[in-house]
Amino acid sequence: MPHSSMSDAASTNDHALFERIAVQLQQQGYSIQPNALSPVMADALYQYQCALGQDYFAEAGIGRKQKFHKNESIRTDKVCWIDGSSETGSQWLNWCNDLKTYLNRRLFMGLFSFESHFAYYRPGDFYKRHYDAFKGASNRVLSMVTYLNPDWDPEHGGELVLYQNDEDTTGIRVTPALGTVVLFLSEEFPHEVRPACKNRFSIAGWYRVNTSIGNKIDPPK
Repeated sequence: MPHSSMSDAASTNDHALFERIAVQLQQQGYSIQPNALSPVMADALYQYQCALGQDYFAEAGIGRKQKFHKNESIRTDKVCWIDGSSETGSQWLNWCNDLKTYLNRRLFMGLFSFESHFAYYRPGDFYKRHYDAFKGASNRVLSMVTYLNPDWDPEHGGELVLYQNDEDTTGIRVTPALGTVVLFLSEEFPHEVRPACKNRFSIAGWYRVNTSIGNKIDPPK
């Protein structure tokens, strides 16, 4: 697929960005990168998510496959999976694949596939403290959150709180400002999304390793 101006603009500083991410993942298991996305890519994703009608979003749930269920005491956001059928979605997935290739070469992580969805949090919505994967129970190994909120002030709330371990009660608070990207090892860091006082937009994504058995592909969703 030919690259558009959005892809070209986003790729200008990707090598330096990917290296910063790799170093931080290696040293501490997580990476917080403000203004990681180019303004062109960040704005395109923001405009695309805002333009999606409510029919595209579904109430988020917990678990995978047969274990999937909805629990509004744990999370209340809505999601729309990104399948690459739009130009914006395709360019986003290409960027994420470039990051996957870099991390595999740099850190030998064995990342195999990637899945992501737009997440829409209405005022007051939340996602309580949780892990994205439990040790030995999932093939999600690296989580990524990308924020799409222009002109976001700390008093608006909606922070991601990333905890170092089960005993950590303070955590690292991340303001969900436009273009900020956060990555962390899925099995190592519990985290939560605090309620906000205005609409909050983001992309949640996960890199997986291949757990296929007997030539049967384990699908990402």
